[in-house]
Amino acid sequence: MTVRIECVVACQNHLGESPIWDPRDGLLYWVDGTGPRVGNPSIWRLDPRTGATETWRTEKDIGAMVLREAGGAVLAMSDGFYFFNFESDGPPELITRIEADEPRSRLNDGKVDRRGRFFAGAMDDKEELGLCGLWRLDPDLTTTRVDDGIICSNGPCWSPDDRTFYFADTFREELWAYDYDIETGAVSNRRVFASSRSLPGLYDGSTVDAEGCVWNAMVIGGELVRYTPDGEIERQIGMPVRNITSLIFGGEELDVLYVTSMARVQHPAVHDRFAPELRPQFQAGSVFAVTGLGIRGLPEPRFAG
Repeated sequence: MTVRIECVVACQNHLGESPIWDPRDGLLYWVDGTGPRVGNPSIWRLDPRTGATETWRTEKDIGAMVLREAGGAVLAMSDGFYFFNFESDGPPELITRIEADEPRSRLNDGKVDRRGRFFAGAMDDKEELGLCGLWRLDPDLTTTRVDDGIICSNGPCWSPDDRTFYFADTFREELWAYDYDIETGAVSNRRVFASSRSLPGLYDGSTVDAEGCVWNAMVIGGELVRYTPDGEIERQIGMPVRNITSLIFGGEELDVLYVTSMARVQHPAVHDRFAPELRPQFQAGSVFAVTGLGIRGLPEPRFAG
């Protein structure tokens, strides 16, 4: 079987993130997390059968989006959790603010567990200080801080048996595994699952496939990396652009790996790993589809609240 990589939407996202596949309607959603900063639409939807896209604008950054069992979506925006109605022209509806006393903190990556809880972590907008937390929004709309000391939250996902929670701090260059209690949503026993220090990129978004392997989109390095459940690299796939950001399995058989990327020009700032760029790479900010992997993903749950 031959692996094929195709650009499916040349959307020039400033910071494409948080792809989510809706198996009910066969649609792909994702966000341009910092699109509002440059006048781009914030939320995108693709119908792969026709190639048609729809977009919605918000005024604030979006770190992650998940679909909601009751309809619409839940957004992890820069300052908190919000409900979003695709059929309304109104703004997102605030659920609760997060880390409102820390102006440098904004919510970043997030996903829903199989009991419908939304986990989303924050990041330092200057990408240098461990001043952020990992948060859980329960279906009753209460919030719990489940970890802290984080610079840049990325890649939350769960093993197929719900016993392991995976989560990365991009700028600590570590992907962690925690013991997970699916009955309570509690995490414990954090340990290093893998490190990016010997790799050309840094950890960004993750997903877990049906075989229990962890996939990560490596920003800067431009590679998809698949880890076995014991933390060993099983394969690496080079992508057409360096700054890939996240990934999700979709398609009718959940065998298409959709990958987001960013067109934001990077500067070294405090990170030597970021090579200075004057303009984005060709196709930077696009959404790609990887086929021919011979691997299937798992359906993403919806928020239960």
